[in-house]
Amino acid sequence: QVRLVESGGGLVQPGGSLRLSCAASGSILSINAMGWYRQAPGKQRELVARIIRGGSTNYADSVKGRFTISRDNAKNTMYLQMMSLKPEDTAVYYCNVAVVTTALRSLEVWGQGTLVTVSS
Repeated sequence: QVRLVESGGGLVQPGGSLRLSCAASGSILSINAMGWYRQAPGKQRELVARIIRGGSTNYADSVKGRFTISRDNAKNTMYLQMMSLKPEDTAVYYCNVAVVTTALRSLEVWGQGTLVTVSS
């Protein structure tokens, strides 16, 4: 089994910053891609940022220059540093990880989500 634990969400004023974390644990042999998705009320879930094992990243156009994704392979942990937050960034943010387990199974795992609210 593979488990993801997210943290770091909360209420922040426009222009503020937050840092999200996603820690993976369990029967993990390796982690390939890691990503953050978000879903705002009444909208579809969308990709925010993604990072692969080698460190290459891609971002949604709406967050480029404001958000930074990173990962600590030794800790199986991913981060999303969010700056200059806007009300439209308000959403539930989900961690998504593509792993290979110790049983050599390839799995895609989702976190439980953490709410980010940007409001004055």
